[in-house]
Amino acid sequence: MTGTGPPRAYQLVTGWVEERILAGALTVGDLIPAERDLASTLSVSRSAVREAVRTLQAQGVLASSVGAGGAGGTRVSALPSGALTRLLRMHVALANFALDDVLEVRVALERLSARLAAPRLTSDDLAAMQASLRAMREAPTRDDFNDADTAFHVAIAEAAGNRLAADTTVAIRESVRAPLQAGFARLDEQDYEQLRVVLLTEHEQICAALARGQAEEAETLLEEHVRRAWARLGHGFATMEG
Repeated sequence: MTGTGPPRAYQLVTGWVEERILAGALTVGDLIPAERDLASTLSVSRSAVREAVRTLQAQGVLASSVGAGGAGGTRVSALPSGALTRLLRMHVALANFALDDVLEVRVALERLSARLAAPRLTSDDLAAMQASLRAMREAPTRDDFNDADTAFHVAIAEAAGNRLAADTTVAIRESVRAPLQAGFARLDEQDYEQLRVVLLTEHEQICAALARGQAEEAETLLEEHVRRAWARLGHGFATMEG
């Protein structure tokens, strides 16, 4: 609940659903009570129930379907990773967190991803990273280069096998997409080309360390790379500061 006043009617409904999920009384696939029954139970209007359901659907917590017999209704849904990513991305982008805090969380996630990915890297994981490297080499624009750079880091997070770490990595990276683009845009052509070569080389070194299964080396290379890139493009983050 938010605010200091009494909860709004729809918040009573979302709170009821959340409490039962946390208590284990509702699990993925379970139906929540019908709109009329839930409104009666909580002494709220049916419109309040509908508003709460829409809110929880947008968060990926509930999913509604129409069907005969027991096929229809509103059920607890497995939260799609994309929904979590959207929420985290928006909170990071809108909350004006101190940029040093964003950097430290990203560094921790990158190190975790490297540590988990190195001993379990598959041929498909390596292929995804190498595809991103090719895209960086061939990127026709600075935005394309930035997108390929992002894809490389996401591929490492995916290879780690930790869904929360991967989704959080994506959210943080996406939340600073515009400032990163601004940082690239401020570079003249010569400075951009020099930075592009340096960044590509650093990515290749990280990929090679992971391919050799050298987790500690990959962790160190990733942290150094992230911190250096942050410093090189840091002037682009001015638009995020309050």
